[in-house]
Amino acid sequence: MIGDDVFLTGASGFIGGHVLDELLGAGYRVRALVRNPGRLARDPRVREVVGDVTRSGELVDSIRGCRLLIHCAAAYSFSPAERSRIRATNVGGTAGVLEAARLAGVERAVVTSSSATVGPSRGGRNPSEADHADSHHGSAYHDSKIASERVALAARLPVLLVLPSAPVGARDWKPTPTGAALLTFLRGRVLASVDGGLNVVAVTDVARAHVAALERGRTGRRYLVGGENLSFDQLWSRLAAVSGRRAPRLRMPHAAALLAGLADEARCRVIRGAEPVVPLEGVRMARHRMFIDSSRAQDELGVRVSSVDEALVSAVRWYRDHGYVAA
Repeated sequence: MIGDDVFLTGASGFIGGHVLDELLGAGYRVRALVRNPGRLARDPRVREVVGDVTRSGELVDSIRGCRLLIHCAAAYSFSPAERSRIRATNVGGTAGVLEAARLAGVERAVVTSSSATVGPSRGGRNPSEADHADSHHGSAYHDSKIASERVALAARLPVLLVLPSAPVGARDWKPTPTGAALLTFLRGRVLASVDGGLNVVAVTDVARAHVAALERGRTGRRYLVGGENLSFDQLWSRLAAVSGRRAPRLRMPHAAALLAGLADEARCRVIRGAEPVVPLEGVRMARHRMFIDSSRAQDELGVRVSSVDEALVSAVRWYRDHGYVAA
């Protein structure tokens, strides 16, 4: 497989950009799908393909000649105005890209999903790939990932899924909601913590897992890729240690956070283009411990967990170096 051409969607995104680095480091040539030309560093091993996953019929000729595909492209936002685009991109786009890949002769595909599709910890047990989340009750992004897994596994070519938890690291430029939470903390706007927690993983580990899945993952499998299970108190404490910012000392009851999220949702519906400050989807999930058991990826793909603290340092340094927050 090494030396083959890989078709990569989402190459200019956070996860996709790191996957591109890992593919090149492993000796692959890459045809990288981007929506706008010139987003990627010039490299003779990379060919930019300008296109859109929601117009996948136009991609068949560009994919032809690639035996392998990694589909990272996704719309990730908590803004109410983005919900229809999220569904079209994450569900329709996934189905369309995989059908285009089949028509182009792709023999193996890896699709990026989300650890949210296995649901939260229950009864003290962290979920594994055998678990499947229920609907997140209005969470457009996470519901779209549940649906996109279904269409991916129903595709008429060999597919396997990588389910990252909350990735952190450099170059989260949009940023993703996880990156936005880090920026909110770095700007001194996290005034209180809440119960609950999540699994945090270095984005470089996620990228390596995609390439490992491409090379030796089992068709039809889901692979959770995580780092450390952290309560929100622990996450803010870790960020405080690497950034010099103070961790919040107050605790906000979930009911109060929910009211703030509902008010912010109403504001975003009224003000055109407004971005949520207290995302309702995030508030609803924050009451849970979104922990995972990622031992399958470690056992079958050889994924090794690297330091979350170092990934946080990389994220903080990158945001400061690029003017997102003051040094």
